Amino acid sequence: MESARVERVRLSPAAAGTLAGLIERHGPVMFHQSGGCCDGSSPMCYPRGEFLVGAADVLLGHVDHGTPFWMSAAQYEYWKHTHLTVDVVPGRGGGFSLEAPDGVRFLIRSRLFSDEEAERLESEPPLPTGQS
Repeated sequence: MESARVERVRLSPAAAGTLAGLIERHGPVMFHQSGGCCDGSSPMCYPRGEFLVGAADVLLGHVDHGTPFWMSAAQYEYWKHTHLTVDVVPGRGGGFSLEAPDGVRFLIRSRLFSDEEAERLESEPPLPTGQS
């Protein structure tokens, strides 16, 4: 029996509420964190299918409503030792994320994986990429 992967990303309750509203208005969505310009170190939320995932982008997992969370390979190298929680706060980010017109922005809160989680991660297969 195969055990579940270590959870790498989740939503805070506030982010889950914001995401549900976005899905209600826009249909299925996705997250991508690029680490580039224009607030790229924040997770951006796009209508699913309107953002092309690159071959090197890494799928960290799925959050509420089956929403995929992708990250650029360079960002993943920086964050791979951490569990990420997507949260939402008042304010407007510098990007084109779907939540911006609502006067809020998504951001990442992180913690290092525990020793137990880190040990489990070492035995897991590589995460899927946009090339997979």
